[in-house]
Amino acid sequence: MKPTHDALLERFRQVFPKAAIQIENESHLHAGHAGASGGAGHFRVRVIDARFNGLPRIARHRLVYDAVSDWMPARVHALTIVAMTLEEAAALVDHIAESAQLPIFIH
Repeated sequence: MKPTHDALLERFRQVFPKAAIQIENESHLHAGHAGASGGAGHFRVRVIDARFNGLPRIARHRLVYDAVSDWMPARVHALTIVAMTLEEAAALVDHIAESAQLPIFIH
């Protein structure tokens, strides 16, 4: 049985207590998939934390997976992970803000 949103959030909070964390249940997108048939969930998790400073992507993902490793694959079948530093998140927000100011041309 897949964990609730709150149960997943609590797990990630234990490992990343100061992080900004967003979780989306994407299990409905995988209906009929072999991994979903047993009741395990598919989730997208975004974690923004200073702990990722200096770490390559694979090391960041390992930290996130480790938070729920005992739930895999019975409760969590798959995680889509976005793991960013505070600086990377700020740069992304700046980029989005700049993009929003571009003129829109209608043909």
